[in-house]
Amino acid sequence: MKKYKKILKTGIITDNPVLIQVIGICSTLAVTNLALNSLIMGLALTFTTALSSFFISLLKDITPKHIRMVVQVFIISFFVIIVDIFLKAYMPSMSKTLGPYVGLIITNCIIMGRAEAYAISNPPVMSLVDGFAAGIGYTFVLLAVSIFRELLGFGSIFGFRIMPEGFVPWTLMVMPPGAFFVLPIIMWIVYNLVNKKNEVKK
Repeated sequence: MKKYKKILKTGIITDNPVLIQVIGICSTLAVTNLALNSLIMGLALTFTTALSSFFISLLKDITPKHIRMVVQVFIISFFVIIVDIFLKAYMPSMSKTLGPYVGLIITNCIIMGRAEAYAISNPPVMSLVDGFAAGIGYTFVLLAVSIFRELLGFGSIFGFRIMPEGFVPWTLMVMPPGAFFVLPIIMWIVYNLVNKKNEVKK
């Protein structure tokens, strides 16, 4: 259990794909104007990353090296299609809102990064946990950015009104540039916290 806890801690906190590795930034900036959008996007990527890593690891010993990347993309695409079909069938409004970003999960650096950095050289279950941790770490960042943006941009969180009636929404927060202000601030805070912990350990 200790090794699984370490994998989870690494993916979610100490080696967070967005905050520490600085990958998966495009979708982080694109879908974070509403918390619900971010949650669905994060869960979709978590599902895809975890199961893709599991099957890539499971098939690694029988996959020819010269077509390794092709096989990985095929596996990732399979799970992205499942997510896309599910959203269209059960959450059509969310499917329209997220639009092309669901399909672009295929090109997300986090998924291929976990496949190449971990799944290709580790057992399936550990790869599943690693992919899950990376996805959850990504989801937490999306939610942190989107909650801040939605609160200041709409005065609500997950559609529930939080700010008083007299609150004047910050229009900039719901526009694409809003994410460029919020995400770097969160990254700066986390960077400083990590550095302080490292200094204390030394």
